[in-house]
Formats: sequence, structure tokens, C-alpha cells
Amino acid sequence: MIELYTWPTPNGHKIHIMLEEAAIPYRVHSVNIRTGEQFAPEFLNISPNNRIPAIIDPEGPHGAPLALFESGAILLYLAEKSGCFMPQDTAHRFTCLQWLMWQMGGVGPMFGQANHFRRYAKEQHPYAIERYTNEANRLMGILDLQLGKNSFIAGEEFTIADMAIFPWTRHADQRGIDMLEYPHAQRWFDAINARPAVQRALQVLAAESNPAPINDATRDIMFGHAQFQKRSSGA
Repeated sequence: MIELYTWPTPNGHKIHIMLEEAAIPYRVHSVNIRTGEQFAPEFLNISPNNRIPAIIDPEGPHGAPLALFESGAILLYLAEKSGCFMPQDTAHRFTCLQWLMWQMGGVGPMFGQANHFRRYAKEQHPYAIERYTNEANRLMGILDLQLGKNSFIAGEEFTIADMAIFPWTRHADQRGIDMLEYPHAQRWFDAINARPAVQRALQVLAAESNPAPINDATRDIMFGHAQFQKRSSGA
């Protein structure tokens, strides 16, 4: 059974979806990133970058336990372990991987910054809001173009690349994106959102999805001084 350390964020949802879609047994360990649980020494032993999600597979390669952080690496590992949602053909596999890397290097960081400056920054910074909103829309345009050619992002198969991108397109308006402007992406979003395994995945820790409005203490934990303190693991 996979031990899953997570919180209901886009990166957490990626792994929830993969585990549900591949029918891999898992146990959820909540890591409340609003109260600083990501800085606990026990969690830093698993995820030294103090970010969710992270997993421990007690039955890893050669039967030895394996701890992993970084959602892209976890998706790749679970795809290899389960034999699911990664094309076997070399060309199709690398097409899938390129879109996974596109999400990790582009969509996640840029959508995250748009969300931060539009919703969480203590002060409004028009330059940052404009820059990251524009970049989020640029990336959504690329997604829309690709999905005008294919049923899914990497072709006609649902893959880990779709799992990686989909959670970031939820609540697109919070990134300054009007999905009506991206009909192919909207069609793709609706198809994935209707999958039973995806709906189950989105319910993981769903009660934590609408917390109280962010305050100064929470802002410091998530974005401020608390993030930059030097720490050691519990090892």
C-alpha cells in the first residue's frame, strides 16, 4: 500500500487521480500546509523540499521501501509500477513526457504565480498580475491548440500528462482565464472531470478545500519568513 502525504492542491490532486485511476491501494496522510505541517522533521525526511505531495512505497524496487517527492517523479514511478497511463511506443512515450515536462516547468509555476498575485499577495502588484495572467493565458492557448488536434494532450490516450495538467485548469478563473475562450480545452476538461476515478480523487481531503480566508500567520507559513528558515531533518 502506498503511503500518500498530501493536501488538496493541484499537485496533490495529480497523485490522487493516478492512484484512483490505476486502482493502486493507498493510505492518506494529511499535511496541512496552512499550519506548517510541511516543516515537521518527519515530513522533511520524506520530502526535503517541504512540499506535498510525497509518497512512501513500502514495496519499492527489489522489495525495498522507496520515498519520493516531486509530483512529476511520483507520476512516472506509479506509471511504471502499475504499467498504466504511459504509452509503450517510444515516440508516443516521449510525446507524453514532453507534455508532462511542459506542465512541470510552465503550467504549474506560471498558473501558481497568477493565482498567488491575484488572490494571496498582501499587496496588489499590477505588473505581476498582468505578467502572470498573460502567461497563464498564453499557456492555455497552447493547450487549446494541442487539444484541437487530439482527444488528450499526448494523443488519443489518457495519460499521466493529462493527470498532471488537469488539476491546474480547475478554477481557471482564479488565474484570470476565461475557459469560454478555449473550447478544445473545455471539452477536454469536461471529459476528464466526468471520469469516476477523477471524481473520487477530488474528494480526497475535500473537506479541507475551502478553508477560512488566509490571514497574516498563514501567509507567513505559506509564502513568507517560515519558508526560508534553515531546517534539518529528523534523521
